[in-house]
Amino acid sequence: MLNMENNKHKNHYVNDFLNGAINGNGHANGHHGKNGHNGQVNVLELEELGDNHVGTSLDTPMREDAFVMDDDQKMELIEKHFREIMHILGLDLEDDSLSGTPHRVAKMYVKEIFSGLNPANKPRIALFDNKYQYNQMLVEKDITLYSFCEHHFVPIIGRAHVAYISNGKVVGLSKINRIVQYFAKRPQVQERLTKQIVEELKTVLQTEDVAVVIEAEHLCVAARGVEDVNSKTVTVEYSGKFEDRSVREEFLAHVRG
Repeated sequence: MLNMENNKHKNHYVNDFLNGAINGNGHANGHHGKNGHNGQVNVLELEELGDNHVGTSLDTPMREDAFVMDDDQKMELIEKHFREIMHILGLDLEDDSLSGTPHRVAKMYVKEIFSGLNPANKPRIALFDNKYQYNQMLVEKDITLYSFCEHHFVPIIGRAHVAYISNGKVVGLSKINRIVQYFAKRPQVQERLTKQIVEELKTVLQTEDVAVVIEAEHLCVAARGVEDVNSKTVTVEYSGKFEDRSVREEFLAHVRG
């Protein structure tokens, strides 16, 4: 249960949310900040930033009060506002096929496709001694990856290829997949996703020797904008021994094989 102080914070936030953080001119209400004078946002600059798929930080941008509300409260608000979006689009919410959509979308956002935003969902990783004394690279390839572009909230669909060289500890193979999925299940930029996976694996495995390659299709490119259905985006991050060209080439040979 939330304490009284958290309830006050929650109610203040919910009221602000419902009242809107954007004024009638399309500018953000608030203080002076990175977006310009008095918090005003240059809409054209934001459009260009999104269409060029530019990220701003290694960490996923989150507010300090991101988890004041619990999942049920978040779903209730998302359902309400998505219902309004559907209404604005002219959809008949009395139709049996559409009537449950706002709730389904709210549940999907909070419990499924954006569940990686919540640190409580971070996979618990157990390490084991490398009793086999296997000191070559271990490669986990073709990990299915579903994420969402943070600029348009449409899918990123691809594969991740991960490798590490043990520093005396190993991890269960399924845990590598779970780490990939945890960081994928949030609004993302592919470059950030790649680096987040590498940094987490370095921390968990207690080794600098980690490599990640992600190749993915972005529906914000395929289904809108330039509508290029054939292009893929490849991002790579090498650390430790993988910065050596021969080790890197061995890894990439396994990925291509």
